[in-house]
Amino acid sequence: MKLFHSLLLLTAALSTCALSLTAFAFSSMSTRVKTPPNIIMIVVDDLGWSDIGYNQTTDLFETPNIDALARQSLQFDNAYAGAANCAPSRAVLMSGQYGPRHGVYTVSPSARGNAKARKLIPIKNQRGLKPDVITLAEALKTAGYATGHFGKWHLGADPDTQGFDINVAGSHQGMTFHYFSPYELPNIQDGPKGEYLTHRLTSEVIDWVRTQKDTPFFAYLPYYTVHTPFQAAADKVKKYHQKGITDEKQATYAAMVELMDSNVGRILTALEAENIAANTLVIFTSDNGGYRMSNFPSPLRAGKGSYYDGGLRVPLLVRWPDHIPSGVNHTPVINADFYPTLLSVANAQRPNQVLDGIDLSSVLLDQQFIESRDLFWHFPVYLQARNAATDQSQDPLFRTRPGSAMRSGSWKLIHYFEDDEYELYDLAKDMAETHNLAAKLPEKLNELKAKLQAWRLKTGADMPTQLNPEYDADINQQLIDELKIHTKFE
Repeated sequence: MKLFHSLLLLTAALSTCALSLTAFAFSSMSTRVKTPPNIIMIVVDDLGWSDIGYNQTTDLFETPNIDALARQSLQFDNAYAGAANCAPSRAVLMSGQYGPRHGVYTVSPSARGNAKARKLIPIKNQRGLKPDVITLAEALKTAGYATGHFGKWHLGADPDTQGFDINVAGSHQGMTFHYFSPYELPNIQDGPKGEYLTHRLTSEVIDWVRTQKDTPFFAYLPYYTVHTPFQAAADKVKKYHQKGITDEKQATYAAMVELMDSNVGRILTALEAENIAANTLVIFTSDNGGYRMSNFPSPLRAGKGSYYDGGLRVPLLVRWPDHIPSGVNHTPVINADFYPTLLSVANAQRPNQVLDGIDLSSVLLDQQFIESRDLFWHFPVYLQARNAATDQSQDPLFRTRPGSAMRSGSWKLIHYFEDDEYELYDLAKDMAETHNLAAKLPEKLNELKAKLQAWRLKTGADMPTQLNPEYDADINQQLIDELKIHTKFE
């Protein structure tokens, strides 16, 4: 009986200790984010993973401001976009949900490319987020944040109906046709003739931040740059010609990257000038991979629109002085993680909707190690080739055919639906995804196949199963063979 009584006392003491430790943990978390930070999220359009100075494979790009930011930030070198092109990636970011939950899979029609080469009828694409999706901006507003949008929205007619107090230049439109004013863009007044859009959007952000600096704010800056059309100041383009880039478009692209970098520098300087840099969390990333260009080789396979890593992996820097130590983190993360992470640091309540991302605040603030979890992508659509010679796709007709993909640890699995094909890569040994191990490693293949199928069932992923009556297998193969002959497609 005495032993039993002693055990009860010990159990009670341990419970009290556990409660005290739990209370301390919550108290500590509350203390470290007692004053929620301002948040500036910079999302560059179509910026490739290696198309910035600190990460480039050449010495052609000049991004001194981003390089300096990288030295002050936690760098995630295995960061992924939620999709390989614009609207679906932004939908994942703003909803915190994987594609099957919101149905935004691509840009414009999902049946793109030659109809005679499409074996399946793709799933119809949802254009923009539905009104019942609670956006990141709406969730932050519940915690008292002022919210401002500056640039490309691509998820609805007007972001001021989806959680933003102010909207500059955001609409359904997925690109600008004019980087120099007059812009002919919705929701922005043209500036003086020749004004550069990237500079203008930066000025709008800085002016708004100055008016909001006494309250927590969320400034979302999805630049239109460096998306096509390639347009930049002539003197900057000439500079890259002089550095040895003979191709006009590629020299202009490098100039656009530099101009974007100088505007990132303007934002960082403004934060210092307004004395709010110390309590402002800055995020720098891209919405998906960039186009492959001969002057700017990448160790990753393919580019925008592809579900190889060249289309999905993106730069990601997170800076919050005195809160987030600088360094490099190798954990695979995805832009769905922004939503729960920013709610955590903002002390905001999670909305009543599924969030597929995870809260990375313990990684950012406490340098805690988190177990690598599986990442997923679903693309039940077709996206035609851009340049068969450089796309590095599965075949030269499409950047992607309908399928799903996942990353599990260092393993990457791609499942193509047309012929139930699988590709398996070990990214730790094969960063360029050149050696398909599906036939050599059946046990690993079956393990990942089961995980991918379970995820699709869990998220209710729509699967294209209806055959396309216009498809012609002979013509499909003929078109592939012709392109292989007339290009350097490998």
